Amino acid sequence: MPKDSTSNRRAKPPAVPLSKRDQRDGRRVPEPRAGEGWDLDPVEVNAEYASMVQRQLALLGEDPSREGLLKTPDRVANAMAWLTRGYSQCVEDVVGDALFEEEHRNMVMVRDIELYSLCEHHLLPFFGKAHVAYMPNGRIVGLSKLPGIVEVIARRLQVQERLTEEIAGAIEDVLAPTGVGVVIEAYHLCMMMRGVEKQNSEMDTSSVLGTFRESQATREEFLALIGARS
Repeated sequence: MPKDSTSNRRAKPPAVPLSKRDQRDGRRVPEPRAGEGWDLDPVEVNAEYASMVQRQLALLGEDPSREGLLKTPDRVANAMAWLTRGYSQCVEDVVGDALFEEEHRNMVMVRDIELYSLCEHHLLPFFGKAHVAYMPNGRIVGLSKLPGIVEVIARRLQVQERLTEEIAGAIEDVLAPTGVGVVIEAYHLCMMMRGVEKQNSEMDTSSVLGTFRESQATREEFLALIGARS
């Protein structure tokens, strides 16, 4: 059997198991500035979550008592509350009363919506942009509400495939349009900084409902608008 010429390139030293790591001497680690790392919008810190982060630091071989890590458990608990705040929000509250009777019957689209989420498999970020469009059926929604819907659903543990479907479904539920189209283009740190370590691989997903699924012309218009650049 021919030898796999790529085997040497793929081989990487394995990570040292947590149970076999030596405790790190925190006295030899440079300290950050005293206030560095606090979030701009602090929330009440979950003490149980913070204690779990402290234990995690110890399992990683770190010294949780050194100055630079003393506030890390609280910082991480605070950050995770912010990064997953979508669990305490709902689409209906975000949209509120920003629904308006309007006989516009052509496509409405918001393109290049910044998107940040956490992959539920490794709790690592994925980020990119969402393109959202709908065909009104007698009602339109306030312009800022479409990015708001994306934000609520993205700020939960997700996979990109489900995120795309949930955004489309939420718009359909709120607006009852004749059709919805959603495309997400994103980069995943779980594939960029670990595993296969592919830095330039982008994942694209789509969800089309109603006229976007039934009409080829509508799909083509949607995709053409995504690709249009001034």
